[in-house]
Amino acid sequence: MAAPKGLFAGEERTTPQMIADQLREKIIQGAIRPGQQINESLLARQLNISRSPLREALQRLCQEGILISRRNYGVFVLEVERHDLREIYEVREVLETAAANRLLDGSPKQITETCKVLRRIVGEMAKQVATSDWQTIARLDMQFHSALVAGTANSRLIRIYKTLATESRMCILNLEVSYPRIDMLVKEHQNILVLLEAGERRGLLEAIRLHLGKAVEDLTGTQQDKAIRAS
Repeated sequence: MAAPKGLFAGEERTTPQMIADQLREKIIQGAIRPGQQINESLLARQLNISRSPLREALQRLCQEGILISRRNYGVFVLEVERHDLREIYEVREVLETAAANRLLDGSPKQITETCKVLRRIVGEMAKQVATSDWQTIARLDMQFHSALVAGTANSRLIRIYKTLATESRMCILNLEVSYPRIDMLVKEHQNILVLLEAGERRGLLEAIRLHLGKAVEDLTGTQQDKAIRAS
């Protein structure tokens, strides 16, 4: 899922980074499809940019693993399959657990500020569930988890998680038709928020584990052996 606006506001964004951010969002939203080859010339014209910063942006996304460079063939959008999905969520659990522990070991002010952001996101998510706006729900889902990690103020943890958030959103958007627990989505995020606010370490870590585990079950259980594709 992409991070909330302002989450990385402290970063100085170069032109290639801004281009990379634009392309990442297009990929997440499905405007550039999984497996699709990137036409560098066409993309440069569409974005009205020169080839040099575009190439650097593409290299950044290749380093993140969102794009795949195939020698003598070109650059293609990552296709996320079942084994990739499980790996993504396994690493997410490790990082989110580390973030939760760091927050609980930090200052009460950090927890309060993080919970304030999380509460706003949960409120927005509840509104979108009622309207069944799945793309927005997916974005808010990842905003919640990205905000949890961002609350640690650990720049390296945040940077690593950013790539996983993108890959996760590519997976989550595929749940629109088959996700059986829409009504539980807000409750699960609300539960994580309440446990963090209360400082209930054991319950919080277990809630994160169960939430991510159920997401994997839902995704892999409904897709059989098909590739997980962005909506």
